[in-house]
Amino acid sequence: MNPRLLAEDYHLPGHFGGWYPGPIFPTITRRFSHAEVDDPMTLFYDARGNIYGVASPALLRSRGIAVPDSAALAASTRQAWVASAIASECGWGTSPRPAQAKAYRCDGLLVGPFQALPPYDLLIINTDGSLAERSGNGLTIFAQALTDAGLMTGACELRVHHDKPDAPSTVATWVEPAVHQQVAGFWLTLGQPAFGPQAVGAVGVASNEPAHVSALAAINPQWARSEFVRIGNPHCVTLVEHASALPDNRQMHQPGLFAPLKAIAFAPPAGDGRPCAAGINLQWAARDSANRVIARVFERGEGPTASSGTSASAVACAAWRAGWVEAGEVAVVMPGGTAPVRLHAQAETLLSVSLFGAATLQG
Repeated sequence: MNPRLLAEDYHLPGHFGGWYPGPIFPTITRRFSHAEVDDPMTLFYDARGNIYGVASPALLRSRGIAVPDSAALAASTRQAWVASAIASECGWGTSPRPAQAKAYRCDGLLVGPFQALPPYDLLIINTDGSLAERSGNGLTIFAQALTDAGLMTGACELRVHHDKPDAPSTVATWVEPAVHQQVAGFWLTLGQPAFGPQAVGAVGVASNEPAHVSALAAINPQWARSEFVRIGNPHCVTLVEHASALPDNRQMHQPGLFAPLKAIAFAPPAGDGRPCAAGINLQWAARDSANRVIARVFERGEGPTASSGTSASAVACAAWRAGWVEAGEVAVVMPGGTAPVRLHAQAETLLSVSLFGAATLQG
């Protein structure tokens, strides 16, 4: 006889069950009338409408997915196992897929940590199976998951491993717990941004600033001024005069707009690899009020998303370079929420950028 499962009997212990050397992320313990069963599962967190699953290497191995012991090796061999991980952990499972929903229930999968003590290594896997060098919302979510598990009690370094040939691996981010406007979360120190086509590996684009990306201008003539920014990962921020020129997220999901944007943003074979062979994250920005910018996001390897932390940071940097905002705190408004970004500048040089984020565990 199957015992009846009581919804109120779900609870999260504040540790990683059997974490190291056989780590799994916090287990859901299900108490039945006559038995107690630990059921390890991927946890899903929301950061400004950006949803990621978080799974340990050991949890994936328990599913029969051969994740290597080190993050570096896991990244270099990702083609052998990430498709299975996405299929196993990111699908809708037995739940019905909501109308108009994407093919997957989340925007990607965070795999890690690969060690018991900080600094912690992880991989950021897009749902197309590619690896990201950095994700502001993803790192915020990972920091919250570590905190919930009792593995992060103060500031520490998170190191993302990837297989992109045009950027160093690993990409490290200093993450510090903080409270901003009465919201508990984390400040992420993203370092000094780099600008221009060379910074993102763009080819066939004049070095003029702002740049003219012909493929974007062909879709909409109002998308003719773009700024290339690298903040650990590559971005193309298109500056528009009015918010009415920003693409709508629902429109970007439609094939008529999704297909040409995917060709620009995704790396081959899914995309064209132009202007960037490794693909590039796309943003659109419109000036709102003093130090406030409205933005939309189309992520490389994913498509339109409600928000993106590094995208918000790139938008703030591009807005500063265009003279729209001053150094200090910039609010970047996206459909999923507003991202506070701090810009530290000296004279005509942008020295560093930091991003604040918070994440909540989904039920």
